[in-house]
Amino acid sequence: MSGPVWAVAKREYLQRVRTKWFVAATIFIPVAMIAMIVLPALFASNGNQSEREIVVFDRTGQIFAGAEQGLSEAGYSATESESVTETELDSLRARVTRGDLGAVLVLDAETMARGQMTLIAEKQPSTIRAIGLRQAVVRSALTARLGGGAESEVGALLSGGDMEMDIVGGGAGFEDIAFAQAYIGAFFLYMTLLLYAVAVMRSVLEEKRDKVVEIVISAMRPFELMLGKILGVGAVGLTQLGIWIASAILIISAGLPALVAAQPQVFDGDLIRTLVPGMGYVGLLLVFFLGGYFMYSGLYAAVGAMCNTDEEAQQAQMPVIVLLIVPIVMVTGVIQDPTSTMSVVLSYIPFFSPILMFARAVAGGAALWEVAISAVLMGLTVLAVAWVAGRIYKVGILMAGKRPTLPELFRWVREA
Repeated sequence: MSGPVWAVAKREYLQRVRTKWFVAATIFIPVAMIAMIVLPALFASNGNQSEREIVVFDRTGQIFAGAEQGLSEAGYSATESESVTETELDSLRARVTRGDLGAVLVLDAETMARGQMTLIAEKQPSTIRAIGLRQAVVRSALTARLGGGAESEVGALLSGGDMEMDIVGGGAGFEDIAFAQAYIGAFFLYMTLLLYAVAVMRSVLEEKRDKVVEIVISAMRPFELMLGKILGVGAVGLTQLGIWIASAILIISAGLPALVAAQPQVFDGDLIRTLVPGMGYVGLLLVFFLGGYFMYSGLYAAVGAMCNTDEEAQQAQMPVIVLLIVPIVMVTGVIQDPTSTMSVVLSYIPFFSPILMFARAVAGGAALWEVAISAVLMGLTVLAVAWVAGRIYKVGILMAGKRPTLPELFRWVREA
């Protein structure tokens, strides 16, 4: 990297990372993740031990054994009453009134027949804990009524079962987890590409409007100035992404076990671990972010160079925005059917690849060689965009007056 390019990139980087907005945005995401993990755990553990103790008054003699584990997962420390007399029930009720006992759960023939039960408690439990309690009892009662069988098997039936995909045509199956990971990642790429590419355009506009660019251009070539801006703002984006990813890894590795332990009835540890993306996912995210950023930042730099005001730039950037909107509109269909002809063709279009090829790869519909070909095509497109944008930038950065027409832009590219 030449000296002038490095100087511009360094200035753009330092100027942006020192702003209050950068600091606030960089800190906000980790703080939000911490709040999402820590607050549920705090709410789950804010009750004292006596509030979590429950005595099961099981008149049927058949339900408690199967429901004990489910009650524990619902946040209760459950024991079975040694006696099922009315005197014992009155004694337990008195303990609840004094605050020595969290609750008494009364199970009888109606529980076995219709799932009806009675909870004697000093205050109403949370909705989540009440649902967990009912599910544990009803599942055990149903197991007893079915004449035995593993409680886990009954639970699987009650939860709606599962369907295993065996796609004989070789296509990738669609899964909710893959959909969530692909869509969230694609939308994240859309937002970050738009955010940082627009930042390049605004930087060009500011220098052009403040007449600083005439002084800068006297010391370096226009292409060097454009490249320095793109690299500087890109470094800001990578810094922010790196902080977010590192924070996510630390927060999840430290807070996830505590969250699952605090509320096992709500947070399935195995499911959450499946949802957490691996390093391959992060690698794809970085590759397509870099490819997309260099493509779109070059285009936005050209837009900034050809315009003189923010109003002109808002209108001139519409064709570029369309290139970003089309893939985010199509991404749902691509994730649901990543091997269809339309999905494959669209994902190979370089301007769509950062979002659609990423989505196909995460959804399991793109092989590694397809991702590699897409990366090569994006690289070639970056060179082409840099060549065209550099020529527009060279002429437009010093132009003033009305925004150029399309024929004038072609003339700039041809003659620059």
